Amino acid sequence: MNQHLSRRTVLKGLGVSLALPWLEAMMPRSALAAKSAKHPLRMAMLYVGNGVRKRDWTLAETGPLPRKLPFILEPLEGLQADFSVLGNLSNRASVAPDGAAHTRPQGAFLTGMRPRPGTRADARLGVSADQVAAARIGDQTRLPSLSVTSQCARGEYDYGDWYHNLSWRDAVTPIVPLNQPRQIFNRLFSADDGDPSSTDDRRSILDFVRAEATALRPRVSSADWHKLDEYFTSIREIEGRIERASRWSVPTPPRGLTPPAASSDLDHKDNWEETVRLMGDLMVLAFQTDSTRICTFVVAQEREHIPNRYKAIGITEDHHNLSHAGEPERVEQYAKVGRYHVSQLAYILRKLKDVREGEGTLLDNCMISYGAGLSDGSGHTIDDLPILLAGRGRGTLTPGRHIRLPGEPPICNLWLSLLDRMGAPVDRLGDSTGVLRGL
Repeated sequence: MNQHLSRRTVLKGLGVSLALPWLEAMMPRSALAAKSAKHPLRMAMLYVGNGVRKRDWTLAETGPLPRKLPFILEPLEGLQADFSVLGNLSNRASVAPDGAAHTRPQGAFLTGMRPRPGTRADARLGVSADQVAAARIGDQTRLPSLSVTSQCARGEYDYGDWYHNLSWRDAVTPIVPLNQPRQIFNRLFSADDGDPSSTDDRRSILDFVRAEATALRPRVSSADWHKLDEYFTSIREIEGRIERASRWSVPTPPRGLTPPAASSDLDHKDNWEETVRLMGDLMVLAFQTDSTRICTFVVAQEREHIPNRYKAIGITEDHHNLSHAGEPERVEQYAKVGRYHVSQLAYILRKLKDVREGEGTLLDNCMISYGAGLSDGSGHTIDDLPILLAGRGRGTLTPGRHIRLPGEPPICNLWLSLLDRMGAPVDRLGDSTGVLRGL
């Protein structure tokens, strides 16, 4: 197979996509989790774009959550004992004097770093919180982490669409998320994602590509040298995953579970709720089978310009435009979309709660954050973000409260606190200033 590759193929792979989709396609997907912990701790970060209508989110009192929740949070009624609302967290690392007021907050959300504008070769961000955990504990499971999105994204002004990826392996390498339920299913329950090539064949391909790329080093410009170095990093990471994959066997899907519809059968525009819920089901399965303990999930992207996405709730205008609405009727629709998003979270939390683990539930052994990098979509505000934290973190969290954190700590302080609990502590992440107390 490797005789069909050439230097031209390698150079093409070093283009804007940095060959990551092609390299991903060569990866084997072996499986079954490490059994080092009977009921391990899991962590997921769910993201929604364009902020929320704060008056329909904000609770009047701190302390125990009330029986009657604000309009946007109403779908979570009955789950008050399983989540907390965190107030006063900020995303100030994203601030810059330009017009990219949606792309920057999403890029900074898990990294605490402001994106750098320019071409793909200019891209700089930082390691995301989930990848800090994956680097520390990812070898304990078949998949170090899982990154999914309900839709593809587009860039804004001089910031490319790569900044809409929540997960970043390092300052220059975003992790392209899976955007179809079938892809996720194959990643979880197929040894090779349907590729008939064997692990040995794939290793030989990687060896060949590495040799070809090495031969190119003396001949390329400094900009291409940077791309080559990133390419080598990707190859080394994939080789490590191949080696690690050989230690696991593929988990068997639960009885009666069938693969989701093929990509052509599941249009994100017409089946958004079905897409999100299928992805939520698969995230639950990934945690239940201990295939991974770390997940990022973009429920709704920033700057979403898809009309009729929310026609199931009677809304035809796109979410981004509604986030900038001034007319009362459209402002109410903006709030309804926020509530619709939360209803998907409620579905996922109930799924996690339905899975028994020992004397508790899968949700008890999770830390599920949900929220946005913007507070209000209209004003592009980045203080007092709408953030929820669900689960008991295997006894390390006390849910059921509205907590107003002192000062305006960066959102990265929350990630620092979760990393501590995951067994992947770091002194600093992005603009963090310390762990949060009293969660």
